[in-house]
Amino acid sequence: MIVFRDPAEVPAGFGPTVVAIGKFDGVHTGHRAVIDRARVDASDGARVVAVTFDRNPLSVLRPEKCPADVIGPHQKLDLLERAGVDATLLLTFDDALAAIPAEDFVRGILVDALDARTVLVGRDFRFGAGGVGDPALLERMGAEHGFRVDVVDDVRAVHADRRVSSTWIREALSAGDISTAARLLGRAPSVWGEVVHGLKRGRELGYPTANLSPDLEGFVPVDGVYAGWLVDVDGARRTSYPAAISVGTNPTFDDVNARQVEAYVIDETGLDLYGHHVEVRFVERVRGMTAFDGIDALIVQMADDVERSRAILR
Repeated sequence: MIVFRDPAEVPAGFGPTVVAIGKFDGVHTGHRAVIDRARVDASDGARVVAVTFDRNPLSVLRPEKCPADVIGPHQKLDLLERAGVDATLLLTFDDALAAIPAEDFVRGILVDALDARTVLVGRDFRFGAGGVGDPALLERMGAEHGFRVDVVDDVRAVHADRRVSSTWIREALSAGDISTAARLLGRAPSVWGEVVHGLKRGRELGYPTANLSPDLEGFVPVDGVYAGWLVDVDGARRTSYPAAISVGTNPTFDDVNARQVEAYVIDETGLDLYGHHVEVRFVERVRGMTAFDGIDALIVQMADDVERSRAILR
């Protein structure tokens, strides 16, 4: 997938394109319905392009109202590529972009840079200075500039009669409900980051862990122990390892100030992942986070966590 970070980077003659616009936070099943529609619309040879942002626009416009991201920019690009997008224009959302009038956004990006023939948006999509741009404005400008607008309805979950949304996914992960989050995402929820050196306490206890950097991408679920997978994404081929994953501050020792994600790769004690970027995928919550009365009790529980994780992943 080609990645542009500014409309000026799009070469002349890149179009025609079918453009899907949105935050795409999570690239969940609702987002992929938009992308799938775009791929159908582009079957006559046009390129499928996603236009999205490097952060939630609310982080600039209304930071006090901005929720935590379900995924970060690296994850978003990876998931859009896997969804079949040919190119992504990842715009830096700052004060300058927020001030662009909606009409200029359409002319500068959709018409001049991308030569859009079809533009797909959700029904509640808003854009441009003051949020005045909406599907109706797109349709009026499309008639003028030669593109049509396809407004894609929400995807609703049959089992709950609720719109699939990033809000719902965050709620599920905050409750440790991994199965609901996975159903809404269409894949296992995950975080992505670099493996860094920690206190090496797991190694001392017989369960060496890969600690993710605090600046990881992705929504971290509620504290606890999870069965899942650690995927080494560095190198030419992704390698997946079964893992028991700990999320929290390690209350038994009470010397970890910030929540951390660490994964013990089951039955691997000599694996060196320091400096590697990994994806940690959550499959099922094994238990909540608990402070134990001494190291011996903790080791017994860790052994049980590993066996339960092994059984879940088997």
